[in-house]
Amino acid sequence: MQVFDACHIGVVLRAVLFVEVVLAVGVMFHASTPVDWLSRLALVTGGALPSTLGWLLCTCALKSQLQRLPTAMQYLLGTMLGFIAGVSTCKLLVWVLSDAGEWPQLASGFAGGLMALALVAALQMRARGRTPAATTARLTELQARIRPHFLFNTLNSAVALVREEPAKAEALLEDLSDLFRHALMEQGTSSTLEEEITLAQRYLDIEQVRFGERMRVQWHLDPDAMQSTLPPLLLQPLVENAVKHGIEPCARGGKLRISTELRNRRVILQITNTLPDTAEGEANATRGHGIALANVRERLRLLHDVDCDFSAGMQNGLYRVRIALPASQPHTP
Repeated sequence: MQVFDACHIGVVLRAVLFVEVVLAVGVMFHASTPVDWLSRLALVTGGALPSTLGWLLCTCALKSQLQRLPTAMQYLLGTMLGFIAGVSTCKLLVWVLSDAGEWPQLASGFAGGLMALALVAALQMRARGRTPAATTARLTELQARIRPHFLFNTLNSAVALVREEPAKAEALLEDLSDLFRHALMEQGTSSTLEEEITLAQRYLDIEQVRFGERMRVQWHLDPDAMQSTLPPLLLQPLVENAVKHGIEPCARGGKLRISTELRNRRVILQITNTLPDTAEGEANATRGHGIALANVRERLRLLHDVDCDFSAGMQNGLYRVRIALPASQPHTP
């Protein structure tokens, strides 16, 4: 069941902006001059802003209770809270402006209810958007992860090792099995950075057998950052992109660096890779990151909204992907 979530700071900012725009348009009907309009808007905002924030605080606090209600009841409860917020705005303005006469409490209540209904509808659409977007992203990543040439290369590497280094071949097949099992299992809405790192290590262990000394991997991991949440199956496609477009096309190989750091209550994740020597190869490698990066950016936006920063591009001759997200603990059921 989808539930509208008013706990994100991005949702709060958009809700306040929506209410402010509606108020600004409504005040125009009574304002005679721009100065009068600004004065009236400031007055009404002083009453509406606390009520809007109160509505957001209540719906955020009631999130766990809302999860148990059908969608129609979520709409009804959100609208009722909006009606109460509208009446509260009216009473607050009457209390502050005792000489301003009577304010239409019923009309204010219905206006608050209608705006709350619009907010609930928008938040429900946002919640519904998470599921198909995550499903599409997962299917795209599964197709990339189970590409025939990747599977064939891995199996060929295992066959070549069976006689000379059977233990190494067994480890390679175990890594492949773990990678596929994780990819095909049902995923939740989020995973921990530690889980994503483990999956990326499985993938790189497989590719290390194929590339040997051509691929040099550096890990710089901060233990304090490992429990932060991010969308599942997110890191491995980024690492795969770095290998495919940065290491594989270069005859002399290249370097790949993955680092995590907890800094000022934010987790910084960086994936950096070298690029092919030629200008054409560098341009092709840079363009090749596009689809996966757009996918990752959208999934991070859905999970963390404006709390997450994402950037990718050239820096000092290297290609760098940088993700900054809030440090958090995984949700317990």
